[in-house]
Amino acid sequence: MAKLLFKYATMNSGKTMDLLRTAYNYEENNGKVIIIKPKVDTKGNNKLSSRLGIERKVDFLVCYDDNLFELFKGKLDNIDVILVDEAQFFSKKQIEDLSIISKVMNIDVICYGLRVNFRGELFEGSKKLFEVADSLDELVTLCKCRNVARFVGRKEDGVFKVDGPEILIDGSVKNVEYVPLCKDCYLKEVKNIDFDKIKEDLK
Repeated sequence: MAKLLFKYATMNSGKTMDLLRTAYNYEENNGKVIIIKPKVDTKGNNKLSSRLGIERKVDFLVCYDDNLFELFKGKLDNIDVILVDEAQFFSKKQIEDLSIISKVMNIDVICYGLRVNFRGELFEGSKKLFEVADSLDELVTLCKCRNVARFVGRKEDGVFKVDGPEILIDGSVKNVEYVPLCKDCYLKEVKNIDFDKIKEDLK
């Protein structure tokens, strides 16, 4: 039976590279692949672009309010897998529909995306994936302190921010960058939590 899988991680963990490798593996074994990504992710336009420089054109750019049943109508014959990039930007309805499509059409769906935004809150699409995915797989990347990074900080002009629009694609705006962080570094550097003071206060 086909499954909906969510592979999640923070920035720089190789999510897109893993997606491209998965597509290659399916096709090398005569599998048929559909790749989709949200239109709001303007980086690369209609292409997936890994940080290692590998690119591939996607089959569908999906708008937030697109009906996936209509989008895929008549296009799923003999498809073995649907690969979803930047799944956190999809609506909860779209994620739910992918879950249904996977079961009804017996097609594996593998979603790649971030778990939380720069505020440390679940994205809409990620939240729904944690609710409906048949399997969860964390891809690991490291913080600068070499602990596992599970958070992401947004820097604007070199300063961490905790407010502003949820979606701000890196590279689309000058002086904006995202940094993978472990929880300790996120709390200290982004949330400005003074560990020593709190420890003293709790004594």
